[in-house]
Amino acid sequence: MAGFGHGTRRHPRTRGRTWSRSGPDRATLGIIGTICAVAGFFVLGIILGPLAIVCGWLAMNRTWSGARPVPALIAVVLGAIDTLLALIWLAGTATPGGGLL
Repeated sequence: MAGFGHGTRRHPRTRGRTWSRSGPDRATLGIIGTICAVAGFFVLGIILGPLAIVCGWLAMNRTWSGARPVPALIAVVLGAIDTLLALIWLAGTATPGGGLL
């Protein structure tokens, strides 16, 4: 008798499947961040660098303490290097006369 407050609508999933399915998990975010960081060295570093930092930071569960997954740490470090190099490159091309010779 499901009519007296004991229906199946309150807990539609089983106990093993109670995680959120609204976004990627932390391992996937770490891998995506690492791919963005490596690709940022070749194209669009000013966009892919910060994206790699954000993905790595979210993959580390937004904290520096505790165990850190390796792809997430690689994504944050390479993303920071990538962003710094892109900013230096943009500052070098923005100077007066910086590309004329």
